[in-house]
Amino acid sequence: MDFLALSFELRGLDAARAEGACLALGAHAITYSDARDDAVLEPLPGELRLWPATHLQALYPADTDAAALSAGLARELGLEDGRIETRLLAGRAWEREWLRDFHARRFGSRLWVCPAHEQVPDPAAVVVRLDPGLAFGTGTHPSTALCLEWLDARLAPGAQVIDYGCGSGVLGIAATLLGAARVDAFDIDPQALLATAENAAANGIGTRLAVHANSAHLPTQVDVLVANILARTLCELAADFAGRLRTGGSIVLAGILAEQAEVVACVYAPWFDIAPCAEREGWVALAGTRKS
Repeated sequence: MDFLALSFELRGLDAARAEGACLALGAHAITYSDARDDAVLEPLPGELRLWPATHLQALYPADTDAAALSAGLARELGLEDGRIETRLLAGRAWEREWLRDFHARRFGSRLWVCPAHEQVPDPAAVVVRLDPGLAFGTGTHPSTALCLEWLDARLAPGAQVIDYGCGSGVLGIAATLLGAARVDAFDIDPQALLATAENAAANGIGTRLAVHANSAHLPTQVDVLVANILARTLCELAADFAGRLRTGGSIVLAGILAEQAEVVACVYAPWFDIAPCAEREGWVALAGTRKS
């Protein structure tokens, strides 16, 4: 299906007002993107945090009168002539477009994350089958990659594992396929819980991975806890995590920017011997051992 795309930079225009005007004129979808190259770090759950220079694109039926629509939107938002760009956007199978750029990747010596349309040539590989979806986590983000590499190198067979903030379930699924006896996965996002359950089923894990919508149901005395979430949330959960690990158990924390690592490590120091274990592209993973 083809669409007429109208786009413009917000330049201080209230995003909610601009979005409302586009929708009132019949927009099927609204997309925000970075108009320059500015990072947006650590949005809170459910928070829409935009870039300093934000580009808005609204999609309309292809047979819409572009000139009349553009003039009406400009009038409604008080935009000067020429600020709104229009173009015809050819319809594509967007999920297949994304998959075309998503390929099998190795993490460590034996662990791979592989989409359904590819095969891993190594018969000894441990392969997580995963296609990109609405829930976060395919290994392409540095923090996810750092956790996967830790699991590949350090996870002991038979371990009891918590995957806190499971996203797509990639870490919990990897842990299970690497030999964990049991993984308990938790996330605050219902979409993540659904994705984790579906991805676990697709990997043939069965009952060895359990999905929890309530963190109070997570077990205690586990061997490993992996949390790839926001640094501020990691700090808030330090005591809770300490209470879920056995003495000598391992904790792996990610989603931490390099400049945040020292603060997070200090918060965990009363319960853990903890230090950075890896860094990539400005992201750090901390690994620690539960003190007695």
